[in-house]
Amino acid sequence: MALNQAVVLDAAIELLDETGLDELTTRRLAGRLGVRVGALYWHYANKQALLDAIAEHMLAVATRGLRTSGTWRDRVTAFANAHRDTMLAHPDGARLIATTSKPGPAATEFLGHLLRTLGDAGIPEHEACADVVTSYVNGFTVEEQARRTTVPRAERDAAFATGLDVVLDGLAARVRPAPPPGAG
Repeated sequence: MALNQAVVLDAAIELLDETGLDELTTRRLAGRLGVRVGALYWHYANKQALLDAIAEHMLAVATRGLRTSGTWRDRVTAFANAHRDTMLAHPDGARLIATTSKPGPAATEFLGHLLRTLGDAGIPEHEACADVVTSYVNGFTVEEQARRTTVPRAERDAAFATGLDVVLDGLAARVRPAPPPGAG
């Protein structure tokens, strides 16, 4: 099989899933692909660029779980769940997403969905509020993965939902009603 970006990315994701982020090294990846480390740099400038590509791939998957209908609260809940589920699908996925250095088009689209949802809901400072949502999801999931807990998924899901409800209740308090038609 010819070495190209897709082959390197797929092998890197497989290695991440088997070993976790700390053991995902370019040396191991090159060994898996049967090439020298330098061959990887034809496809990704450095390890951080490869990690960013993995995060970009993960967020492209998460984008498929977004909702465009329902209340703003339903849409933000779907966003948070898609974000968390995607990170949980890979060991250290939350840490990988949280340390992305150069967001790509999928990351921009994913976050843009949240920004539009909050803005359309009439939430002022929707950019800062989007940071609150993503910080909660990332923080909860980083902790969840770091603890390597034996707590059943259903219990962790319930705890996540409770915390998300607290965040959403705070955002709801900031919603400004739309002006009546013809006002302005």
